[in-house]
Amino acid sequence: MNIKYHQTSEFPGWEKAPEFLLQLIETYNAQKVLEIGSGANPTLTPNIVSDLGIKYTTNDLSGEELLKASTVYSTWEADLCTPKIADKHLEKYQLIFSRMVNEHIKDGKTYYENLYDLLEPGGITVHCFSTLYAFPFLVNRILPENFTDKLLNFFNPRADRYQHEKFPAYYSWSRGPSEKSIKRFEAIGFEVIEYVGFFGHGYYRKKMPFLDYLEQKKAHWLVKNPIPALTSYAYIILKKRS
Repeated sequence: MNIKYHQTSEFPGWEKAPEFLLQLIETYNAQKVLEIGSGANPTLTPNIVSDLGIKYTTNDLSGEELLKASTVYSTWEADLCTPKIADKHLEKYQLIFSRMVNEHIKDGKTYYENLYDLLEPGGITVHCFSTLYAFPFLVNRILPENFTDKLLNFFNPRADRYQHEKFPAYYSWSRGPSEKSIKRFEAIGFEVIEYVGFFGHGYYRKKMPFLDYLEQKKAHWLVKNPIPALTSYAYIILKKRS
């Protein structure tokens, strides 16, 4: 098990996500890939998927979101918090991936149990997500959705609401690499291959530069003196035991 900590600039959940996912596909020789919650925005472009010659399924609980995706992808409209949903889905996958989705999951236990059942033996599931106790995400969890939507538009305006809508966040099982979190995944049957926490965030950068300076100083200190509960983001690589 590899547990590490970095600053958020190294987090692979945004611009670095395509390269990160391609590395995972190559490392684990994955030919059947499921991306969760990617309906409107699959991580790999249609051209890349075609060049790889893999079966790439994009999932979303919204059929409307899936209609925005290219026809290169297979699609699966489903809520992966539905108990035993894997029993109703014939396909099994070698790699299940998500980015900036898990914080929106209401029931982490059911969700990860379904992922376990959707994997082939020896398959892996990899997730990049925000974690609850960073201040902006704690505010997002506690305050009403219409208010946090306005806050997000103030600190981080989105030019394209059609492709990048804001969805409610619940942060079930979205935590840094604490011992408690690791035991949860192991109790389902996963082997925790890698669990990486990231400190800091960029929400103050444009509007409150002095607060951003303090935030980055804090993040730098936390990388050297890590407190898992104070991560802002994390990614995890889990393996279904053969």
